[in-house]
Amino acid sequence: MSALRLRAALFLFAATLAAPVASAQEPAAEEPVAQEDAVAADSLQSVLDDHWAWSLEQSPVFATSLGVRDYDDRLGDPSLEAADRSAAKTAEFVERLEALDASAMSEIDLINYKLLLLDLQNDLEAAQFGGKYLLMTNRGGPHRTVAGLPDRVPFFTLADYESYIARLNDAPRYLEAATETLRAGAEAGWTQPCEPMQGVEESIRFHVVEDANDSALMKPFAAAPATISTRNWRQLKADAADAIDDKVVPALAAFADFYANEYAPACRQDVGASTLPDGADYYAHRARVFTTTDMTPDEIHKLGLSEVARIRSEMQKVIKQTGFEGDFKAFQEFLRTDPQFYAKTPEELMAAAALVAKRADGALPELFTRFPRMPYTVKEVPEDIAEGTTTAYYEPPAGDGSRAGVYRVNTSLLNQRPFFELEALTLHEAVPGHHFQIALAQELTLPNFRKYGGFTAFVEGWGLYAESLGRDAGFYQDPYSNFGRLSYEMWRATRLVVDTGMHAKGWTKQQAVDYMAEHTALSLHNIEAEVNRYITWPGQALAYKMGELKMQELRRRASDALGREFELRQFNDALLENGAVPLSVLEENIDAWIEAKQN
Repeated sequence: MSALRLRAALFLFAATLAAPVASAQEPAAEEPVAQEDAVAADSLQSVLDDHWAWSLEQSPVFATSLGVRDYDDRLGDPSLEAADRSAAKTAEFVERLEALDASAMSEIDLINYKLLLLDLQNDLEAAQFGGKYLLMTNRGGPHRTVAGLPDRVPFFTLADYESYIARLNDAPRYLEAATETLRAGAEAGWTQPCEPMQGVEESIRFHVVEDANDSALMKPFAAAPATISTRNWRQLKADAADAIDDKVVPALAAFADFYANEYAPACRQDVGASTLPDGADYYAHRARVFTTTDMTPDEIHKLGLSEVARIRSEMQKVIKQTGFEGDFKAFQEFLRTDPQFYAKTPEELMAAAALVAKRADGALPELFTRFPRMPYTVKEVPEDIAEGTTTAYYEPPAGDGSRAGVYRVNTSLLNQRPFFELEALTLHEAVPGHHFQIALAQELTLPNFRKYGGFTAFVEGWGLYAESLGRDAGFYQDPYSNFGRLSYEMWRATRLVVDTGMHAKGWTKQQAVDYMAEHTALSLHNIEAEVNRYITWPGQALAYKMGELKMQELRRRASDALGREFELRQFNDALLENGAVPLSVLEENIDAWIEAKQN
């Protein structure tokens, strides 16, 4: 799965701040412009520029990652007051866009106009619900914003380290504001369910250490850059240690106490979003946003059941190829327990993942004609979250080129991380999946909100589609690896069933776990972690299969229409050439591409 996220988590602004473009000559001081004339003088470009500048101000750590240093001393504002200001500003941007004359726009400007308006309208609709209270999931929260800083900001210059220390000193304010928001959420009935949040307290206290030198936050000080003097380096290390000892650790300890004594006791017993205030409408909204369709949860559920049946038939054929004697359940047990399928050490698993990644790099010319310049690397999932999170994920590169993309592999609980999943997993998270798509998007000539944002149905749909491209590039030759591919596709099909089941149909967590265990080859620990994720992040899991189905449909359409003139590399280029767009826009783009190829 991706980190991405991309809009969500934390999806994803990253680029240099565009300079505002004036749309009209300034009037003389003695002749002030009437309000109606000021509105008329507005332009799409000025809205895009103003919106991007505002977005960076709201995401100061992200702004730093792309070279905008105006907000280097802060972590952001998780307060309810900030959420209200954000909603008001979003409404202001919508009003400015709707006042523009869309009929006079160029084709390119009209697309940018519609996509930004859709983005903002989705945010306004979301503001009607209590999602602003849900600052925590079972995978992260305000404490991870602080603890994850070493992996999110640059460390090259003296100013970089000074910025980092300033943010460490800002941690008490940030965590206190987050605490107040979470407390208000508990009072309003907007909390996470109890079951999936088990273990979160331990992930917070992991960073409450006796000595700053034992903190992961001191990782950036392992080696001094050549550009920093010995004297300055000693002072920086001392200042960082003081900030961790005096500010960060006490703030994290207080946050852990709040979580244990107030938030966890206020958790919900039911797992479905429908049990929240206005929960049914909230989940329907989440489903529309994450799938970029108007399908209802019930329609999505039925589609999932159909996909599960189709993939199950393919799985049975692959089992026969292995020569295994026994039924489907026995084959699942064999895959989950036989030692031949599992690494004995973290190093062995990392080496295997790196080998698949390098083979995938070499296969890219068979699948594309355009490639991103930004590289990626392979790293382990951080220890504090490893056991409670998924089997792997992706972290996008910094927009200013200071940090490569990262394919994170989970090396905890090795008997739950089978080799037969590695090909599909790596193709999804690294290349031709998330890294290829996201790094390439950052190099496109697009407005920044499209370069570094996007729609989850496209981003995650592309990741699943990328798994299928392995068949075109010579992967999945081993029947067990091919079964792993099908198991991963089944995993995403079951998401349509269990996510809607829990959040719209009253399913329990155990029903969801049992359903996924029955139909996939995923380890039981991974299934548990995944279902916990779906519970605390309603609707996001729907994006993968919905996006992939549309991309496969468009590939068949293009192949049928073009016949012998169809070339997969050019089709894949066409899928990616406009960034991460809604599925309806993607369909329009590919239909236009087919028509152009025919003519």
